[in-house]
Amino acid sequence: MTNQSNRRAFLKGTGAGLVVGVMLPGMAKATQKSGATAALATGDVAKGTFSPNAFIRIAPDDTVTVLIKHIEFGQGPYTGLSTLVAEELDADWGQMRATAAPTDVTLYANTAFGVQGTGGSTAMPNSYMQMRKAGAAARAMLVSAAADRFDVPATEITVTKGVLRHEASGQSATFGDLAEAASQVEPPVDPPVKDAKDFTLIGTDVPKVDSRAKATGKAEFTLDVYREGMLTATVLHPPKFGATLKSHDGREALKIPGVVKVAAVPQGVAVYGENTFAALKGRAAITAEWDDSAAETRSSDQMMTEWTEAAQGDGNQVARRGDAKKALGEAATTHEVTLKFPFLAHTPMEPLDAVVELRGDEAEIWMGSQIQTIDHGAIAATLGLPQDKIALHTMLAGGSFGRRATGDAHFAVEAASVAKARGDGATKLLWTREDDLRGGYYRPLTVHRMKGGLDAEGKITAWDHTIATQSIMAGTPFEMMMKDGLDPTAFEGAQALPYTVPNHRLGWAQMKSPVPVLWWRSVGHTHTGHAVETFIDELLEKGGKDAVDGRLALMDDSYAREAAVLERAAEMAGWSGQKGYGVAVVKSFDSYVAQVAEVEDRDGIPHIRNVWCAVDCGVAVNPNVIRAQMEGGIGYGASAALFDAITLGEGGIVQQENWDTYRMLRINEMPNIEVSIIDSQENPTGVGEPGLPPLSPALANAWRSLTGKRTDTLPMVPIAQV
Repeated sequence: MTNQSNRRAFLKGTGAGLVVGVMLPGMAKATQKSGATAALATGDVAKGTFSPNAFIRIAPDDTVTVLIKHIEFGQGPYTGLSTLVAEELDADWGQMRATAAPTDVTLYANTAFGVQGTGGSTAMPNSYMQMRKAGAAARAMLVSAAADRFDVPATEITVTKGVLRHEASGQSATFGDLAEAASQVEPPVDPPVKDAKDFTLIGTDVPKVDSRAKATGKAEFTLDVYREGMLTATVLHPPKFGATLKSHDGREALKIPGVVKVAAVPQGVAVYGENTFAALKGRAAITAEWDDSAAETRSSDQMMTEWTEAAQGDGNQVARRGDAKKALGEAATTHEVTLKFPFLAHTPMEPLDAVVELRGDEAEIWMGSQIQTIDHGAIAATLGLPQDKIALHTMLAGGSFGRRATGDAHFAVEAASVAKARGDGATKLLWTREDDLRGGYYRPLTVHRMKGGLDAEGKITAWDHTIATQSIMAGTPFEMMMKDGLDPTAFEGAQALPYTVPNHRLGWAQMKSPVPVLWWRSVGHTHTGHAVETFIDELLEKGGKDAVDGRLALMDDSYAREAAVLERAAEMAGWSGQKGYGVAVVKSFDSYVAQVAEVEDRDGIPHIRNVWCAVDCGVAVNPNVIRAQMEGGIGYGASAALFDAITLGEGGIVQQENWDTYRMLRINEMPNIEVSIIDSQENPTGVGEPGLPPLSPALANAWRSLTGKRTDTLPMVPIAQV
């Protein structure tokens, strides 16, 4: 079972909200809510606005605003979901707007999860039909209103670019003209949607709805929120994971101009200032004593040694076909590798931040919340307030890559704790880049041990594989989804190979550490994709097979989509098995991506010249967004594969602090990228994560082809050379 499906199943089982199918939630009434969320429940609908359902607002000025239940942090749901609505409305793209939906799980549940939240590349898949139905319902109501006004049959009304016309009589009206009248029409229960052949916007490169606001600085992020009397807070956290505060002295901090208060909170010591500078200076002046009795004091080198030893065993069985051990013993040739992957940080452009305003028995929060239902509940519990007294505004966020999707809502809890320690008023909690890099919630440190066998003809007969890594789910509410004690996020992508191997075994050794871990862009696929695709490459070479032809020969009819993207990428690259070229194909989050990388040697350091990428993600709603996500995933994946690692030094202290020691791919290092989208009528699947997993194995395979050097440890460039 995949990580995606397990997260879905867990969230359905939390009892936190309603699982909404393609049927549309009706318009929430203000009378159904109380306290701080009353105004938000209606989306602050202006007089004369047509609100056919929870997702659409059509104003008298003809603008169509789509309420987006998924956070927008650069992956494109504002544009993608607005496209679906505009398509079914037959709206003009220029009249489309998008904004964050209120926090309300009864209206805005992710149909994949059952709670309001974004993750697992589900924004488009779970909303595809829901948003189309919303647009179709609004269109039907507008047509009905136009038919009444024109006194003609509804079947004679046409809609083009936001204008309704009756050609025979010459009458016409815009959406805004009909907004008030359409509000009186009974919404259809299950409106029909367009046939794909009639699409005019889906499948085209419409401009992103939020680009202008972001380019001009009008887009509002959490950092842009200022409230009257607001203080800025920073927190001094323990230097070691798992340590707790024993005592602190804030007297020197309080002497710094602008520092207002110092307070112990469960997460460390909070310093409140009249501005960011004061809060940071005050934090630097704090002296604190920490209890390290439950802290991680091993270095990452020590941990890697222990993980490597564990991977030599069989672990807990995850998957088995045939008898891999026996087949290995009978093989004409065997090949064994041990692959090591470091902790990785997410490092989104915008570190974590939140504004919490307390007003007696009510609270209002502004933050880039990725799983609103979990954050909302955690804030309520921390503040000791009922959820209907708390309004949570989902802000635009500058990236996430999984960082904001914490099952324990640790940052939301910290923001609420800091606000509670202050009392009534508005408090902005800021994490710096250094806080983010040293603050944990990393991609887990992982070791793969793999052994393969081939017969005398070079056919792969055995595949024995053990993965040693921490569990992301263990110790969190997600632990309930660990069936038989197995965490699917640890091994997804390795338990079901796209290749016909008669004897296959996969095991998982669960490792323990106080270092908090989290899903990182593409989650388990980020390391299993590399392990599987580099290992198959080496086995094929030992068997005298071409990397592309050999893969295709091992794919039966059930892997036709993997084969199609592989063939497309190879064709794009002009594949002929040439030196310096490497290939990989990975299915993740129900999308299929193959990549061919061309690499050159620059003074012993790999430089990626070209990447050819083929993707099958079903219906391509916004091709430009798909291309951008593939390109972004390739760049992000290349940074990690080449340069990135979070390392713990002696005593368990994180050694990286900022992008000078945890660096991103520079512009002159970015490869030329060509993306080809497979034409498909399948329902759309995710694109936020699937562009990343094939990059590192394609790169490693290309480097081995060029130099003969295998990549057993990431990053490929030693930390000392970064």
